[in-house]
Amino acid sequence: MRRTTNTPVARRLAAAAVALGSCLALAGPAGSADAAPADPVPTVFFGDSYTANYGIAPWHQDGDRFLCFQAEENYPTVATRRLADKGLTLDVQSDVSCGGALSHHFWEEQELLPGSGLRVPPQQEALKADTRLAVGSMGGNTLGFTRILKQCSDKLRSPEHALLPGEPVDPDEPAATCREFFESGDGKQWLDDQYERVGWDLEEMLERIRYFSPDAQPVLVGYPRLVPEDTTKCLTPAPGQTELPLADIPQDALPFLDQIQKRLDDTAKKAGADFVDLYAHTGSNTACDGVNRGIGGLLENSQIDIGGQKLLWYAHPNERGRDIQSERVADKVEQILNR
Repeated sequence: MRRTTNTPVARRLAAAAVALGSCLALAGPAGSADAAPADPVPTVFFGDSYTANYGIAPWHQDGDRFLCFQAEENYPTVATRRLADKGLTLDVQSDVSCGGALSHHFWEEQELLPGSGLRVPPQQEALKADTRLAVGSMGGNTLGFTRILKQCSDKLRSPEHALLPGEPVDPDEPAATCREFFESGDGKQWLDDQYERVGWDLEEMLERIRYFSPDAQPVLVGYPRLVPEDTTKCLTPAPGQTELPLADIPQDALPFLDQIQKRLDDTAKKAGADFVDLYAHTGSNTACDGVNRGIGGLLENSQIDIGGQKLLWYAHPNERGRDIQSERVADKVEQILNR
């Protein structure tokens, strides 16, 4: 179901345009699409921790954005370099991706740590009148995927994992019965409502991209696959690890988690932008694929070290996964620029 409105986009967004101090043309001649442009292509990267590539070090630590955990070598940086090697130059105007971002943080400021007072501006402020590409991943946090994980895991519900945002959807329901919870009653209704919210928010985000950057081509990047088809792989720790890749999540819930993730990608595909389908190309690089894993295990140490303590991956792409992201994003951008 899509949210509809009778209010023209220009009127709804006029206040935001004034706040940005921009005077943007609502229409203009589009660039030639017959061949890849010879000039650098003005580009903005946006998104959540999967665009920022949380967990990969070193990360940008300047100013208030250090808690975004944006890796210096995140997939926007690596994809831009891959394209340059092919003679396609992106003029990266901004990369405003930030860990923890929900879809609505595209048009609202984001508080980085509750109670800290540290905030970053709405990501849409990075858009310019001449932006030609707007690329990034959004929707996982809006869906509440960390809440779903906590609903299915006693370990993730424990105080030591408070860094992973969100609470279980219903803490009174045991983690062992999370699949049953989400497949019926209040749990199913909550999940259906969350997907509807994701669809609304992505639609709103794309409208805003087209308003502030009329010639921009929006590109939504999906999420890599977390759970393999053969879930018995998840019953063995990865080499060098002692914890299972997906911790104590019940095995009967693993196929359901995979369905949740696939439905999230399907929701993004319907939003109306070019789509990078990572799920379809990462079936052999899930969190449970051992040495080939492209996703760090839930309780596996990441590369982020704060005060001598390693932060956990919490199921984010490692460097192998980042390289898959960057390859697929670069391929999609090349296709767009050569249309």
